[in-house]
Amino acid sequence: MDFQTLIPTLRRLALEAGDRIMDIYDSPDFDVRAKSDDSPVTAADEAADALISEGLRAAFPDVTLITEEQADSHALTASTFLIVDPLDGTKEFVQRRGDFTVNIAYVENGVPVRGVVFAPAKGRLFYTQADGTSVEEMGPLHKDIVGDVTPLKVSTPDNAALMVVASKSHRDQATDDYIAKYGVRDMTSAGSSLKFCLVATGEADLYPRLGRTMEWDTAAGDAVLRGAGGHVVRFDDHTPLAYGKEGWDNPFFIAHAPGVELK
Repeated sequence: MDFQTLIPTLRRLALEAGDRIMDIYDSPDFDVRAKSDDSPVTAADEAADALISEGLRAAFPDVTLITEEQADSHALTASTFLIVDPLDGTKEFVQRRGDFTVNIAYVENGVPVRGVVFAPAKGRLFYTQADGTSVEEMGPLHKDIVGDVTPLKVSTPDNAALMVVASKSHRDQATDDYIAKYGVRDMTSAGSSLKFCLVATGEADLYPRLGRTMEWDTAAGDAVLRGAGGHVVRFDDHTPLAYGKEGWDNPFFIAHAPGVELK
């Protein structure tokens, strides 16, 4: 893969998809339907998916594409692929809470090596550069002109006073019980893949997820966090979270800054 071509393409498609999403988000009303797994889907999910998929297939026709909104892609198997969640945090979108993201990642041999996470309602854009390091781009986000970027670096954690981020919509007693094993200074909540990005920026040290997720939910945020020096590991054995699994389901996982003493 030519990363000098890949990164501008992912960035531009994420921004264009964000525009489509915000057009619907800012409208007086929009329909919400239930998919076969009872998760919600809106016209924004479908419009963003169509735009991103068309752009990726045109630019990288020989690379396998996996996307949440195209069920036929879920039957594919590959170790190297592009993977898309066009609107992660649909519940946040429906409730107009703003914590939703566009996610596009490139996975190579089971590892998410490049990715972009764009939170259009918040105007926050995180991505890996061609060299694999992660940045947040500031200011007006032009489609074809890269603005000022801030390099991302995970925190140096104090295990007696950790900052923890957890899900807004999927918080449960098991998660609270696990977090209680740590020395916690403070906690925050966030929706969608923004939780990975908060660890990547150093705004949080630890993000545990004891619940069902799919690879398209996590790949882009995982790539951004890795590019900032962080880790995403399985909850059960603390080995790196791998991608390209049959069915695209993830096990429980922990995203963290190095130095956090995992329990």
